Amino acid sequence: MTYLKNKRILVTGCCGTVGSELVRQLLSDHAPAELVGLDNNESELFFAEQRFCNDPQARFFLADVRDPDKLFRKMDGIDVVFHAAAFKHVILCERSPFEAVQTNILGIQNLIQAAVENDVSTVIFTSSDKAVNPSSVMGTSKLMGERLVTAANATQRTGATVLGSVRFGNVLGSRGSVIPVFREQIARGGPVTLTDSAMTRFIMSLAQAVRLVIDAADLARGGEVFVTKMPVIRIADLAEVMIEALAPGFGHDPAKIEIATIGSKAGEKMYEELLSGEETRRAVELPRYFTVLPAFRSLYQDIEYSYPDVLADKVDRPYNSASEAPLSKEELLSFLQENDLLAPEPTNGNGGECRV
Repeated sequence: MTYLKNKRILVTGCCGTVGSELVRQLLSDHAPAELVGLDNNESELFFAEQRFCNDPQARFFLADVRDPDKLFRKMDGIDVVFHAAAFKHVILCERSPFEAVQTNILGIQNLIQAAVENDVSTVIFTSSDKAVNPSSVMGTSKLMGERLVTAANATQRTGATVLGSVRFGNVLGSRGSVIPVFREQIARGGPVTLTDSAMTRFIMSLAQAVRLVIDAADLARGGEVFVTKMPVIRIADLAEVMIEALAPGFGHDPAKIEIATIGSKAGEKMYEELLSGEETRRAVELPRYFTVLPAFRSLYQDIEYSYPDVLADKVDRPYNSASEAPLSKEELLSFLQENDLLAPEPTNGNGGECRV
C-alpha cells in the first residue's frame, strides 16, 4: 500500500496492544515521513522509545487526550491520525463512569477539534462491538465516539478532513483480554473462571485489528464505520481448549483443572453485535469488511460512497455472535496457534542499541 508512504502520522494510545502494533507496522511496512506516538503511560513510553530508537521517523511524547491544547500542538503538520487511546475495560468503566466520559467521549471530541483545525487529511477512530446496542458505560462511550466522528464529518464546511471509525471484536491476546487471564489461572492450577457457559464473542487477531485500521484510512470517504468479518467462539470452548493446550506445560493434569462459573458481570452481554438491525439498511458488503454508511450525510459536501470490489449493496440481517456458527474446538485451537496466542506473554525489550 502506498497511501501512507511519506505521510506524517500520529497514533494516540501508542503503548496499548493495538497502538503499539500499529506503530510497528506503520514503521516497518509503510515508510511514513514521521510517526508521532502519544500516550499517558510514562513507563511504556520509555519502552517504546527503546524499541524504536533506531528508527529516525519515530517520536514519542507523554500526552493525554483530555488535554486539547497538547493535541492541537502535536497535530501541527500531521496528515493522518489513528486514535487508539481509550478506557476499554467494561467493569472499570462501570465503576468510574465520569472517568470514562472524560477520556472516551471528551477525549475524542478534543481530538476531532484539533484534527479539523489543523486540516489533518484523515482521522480513524477505533471503536468496539460493544458500541452496538450498548449495555455498558464503555460501550455507550464508544457509541458516542462513533457518533461524534460521523457528526464532525457531516458538519465541517470545507471537507478537508475525512473522519471514519472502525469497530473491533475481541482482540484476543490484548491486555486485559480473557486469554492472559485464563493463562495465569491455568498456570496456578485453576480454577478457570467463566462468567457463563453460553456466552459468545466475536474474535479477531491483533494482525486483523491493525489491518482494519490501516485499510480504513485508505477506504474512508467520511463518516462510515468499518467492520471486519470475523469468527465467533464460545467462551467455554476457549477455556477448555486453553486448558488442554497449556496445562501440561505448567505441570498440571488438564482433567484436574476446574472451570468455575461465576456469573456475568455488570454491563456484560451474553452475545456481542457488530451490525444492528437498523444499520443493515445502510450497510454495504466488501470482501473483508462491512461498511456502515452514515445515517446523516454531509451538510456541505456531496460525498460519493464508492468502494472497490463491492460484493453487495445491501446487508439482509444483523451481524451478532448469537446467530453466527461458532468455531469448533479444533478450529479455535488452530486460530490460537496460527496467531501465537498460546505462547508466554512477551516481555519488554530494547529492540536496539540505545543509550538510556
